[in-house]
Amino acid sequence: MEYTDPVKHRLRRIEGQVRGVLHMMEQGKSCQEVVTQLSAIRAAVDRVIMYVVGEHMEQCIREEMAGGGSADKVIQQAIELLMKSR
Repeated sequence: MEYTDPVKHRLRRIEGQVRGVLHMMEQGKSCQEVVTQLSAIRAAVDRVIMYVVGEHMEQCIREEMAGGGSADKVIQQAIELLMKSR
């Protein structure tokens, strides 16, 4: 699967957010501020997961249909991937 520049950019942004939280901890910021930022990181990671699974599912369904198969298996695999991510 080819990963696009926008998804890589999102991950780099998340990486920066994690570094920011570490810096906040080193500065002794409040628990509330740290947890707020960690929640934002988790939401960002969730969005990346959804994007990657969605792109994977679309690509796999196209390949399955081109081969004369059914999309049911690919959809089930995508659902399982999403379930694992939680």
